[in-house]
Amino acid sequence: MDYKNLLVEVDSSIATVKINRPKALNALNTETVKELSDCFEKIENDDSILAVILTGEGRSFVAGADIAEMSKMTPAQAKEFANAGMSTFRKIEKLSKPVIAAVNGFALGGGCEISMSCDMRIASTKALFGQPEVGLGITPGFGGTQRLQRLIGQGNAKYLIYTAQNIKADKAYEMGLVQEVVEPEKLYDRAKEIATQIVKNAKAAVSYAKEAINTGNQVDIDSAMKVEENLFAMCFSTQDQKERMDKFLNKGK
Repeated sequence: MDYKNLLVEVDSSIATVKINRPKALNALNTETVKELSDCFEKIENDDSILAVILTGEGRSFVAGADIAEMSKMTPAQAKEFANAGMSTFRKIEKLSKPVIAAVNGFALGGGCEISMSCDMRIASTKALFGQPEVGLGITPGFGGTQRLQRLIGQGNAKYLIYTAQNIKADKAYEMGLVQEVVEPEKLYDRAKEIATQIVKNAKAAVSYAKEAINTGNQVDIDSAMKVEENLFAMCFSTQDQKERMDKFLNKGK
C-alpha cells in the first residue's frame, strides 16, 4: 500500500500504519483523511492482517486537523470535512480487527479523536492529549464530543473540551483515556507486544468480542446482552472453537 502521507508495513499479521507528515506535525488534511479511509478499507479486506498499530512519524502522533486548510472553509465545506473525518474514524472504530494507537507525541484535536477511534491507547511519556478546538472558535468535529465522554465520563470530557486544556500522558492514564504509559523508546515495541498477544487468540472470537463491546455501548443493557448471546453462539460455528477447546481438554494426554 503506497500513499503520500502514510507509511504502511505488515509483519507477522500485524499492520503498522504511520501518519507521515512530520513537517506539519502529522496534521490531518483532506488528502490524509482520504488515504486513511482507503488504507483501513484495504486492511479490512486483507485476511492476512489480524491487528493494526496506528502511530505517527517524528515527534507528533497527530497534532490535529490541518488549521491552514480549515481556516478557509465555508460552513458547507466544514460540514463536508467533518463528515469525511467522522466516516473515516468510524471505519477504524468498526474495523473487524483490533487497532492499537501508539501515541508518540501530540494527540490534539483530530489527533485525540483518531486515537479514541482505536480500541486502546498506549502512550509515550512525551504524549500530550487534548481537545483545544474551542480556543480556535470551533467545536471538536471528528467525534470528540461523543467518544471522549464515553471513555472518561461527561464531567471529564466537558472539563477538557470547555477549557481547551491539554493533559500529559500520566493524567490521561489517570482519567482512563490511556491504558498504558511507557518510555518513548519502548512505545512501539510495547504496542507490537500487545498486538502479538492478541493475534495468538482466535481471530473470530476477538472480532466478535470487539463487535459485542462496541455495539453494546450504544444500546440498553438488555439489548446488549442479546448481542453478546448471539455472538457467543456464533463462536461455536468456528473451527477455532472446536480445535482450541479440544486442545484444552486433551492437554497432557
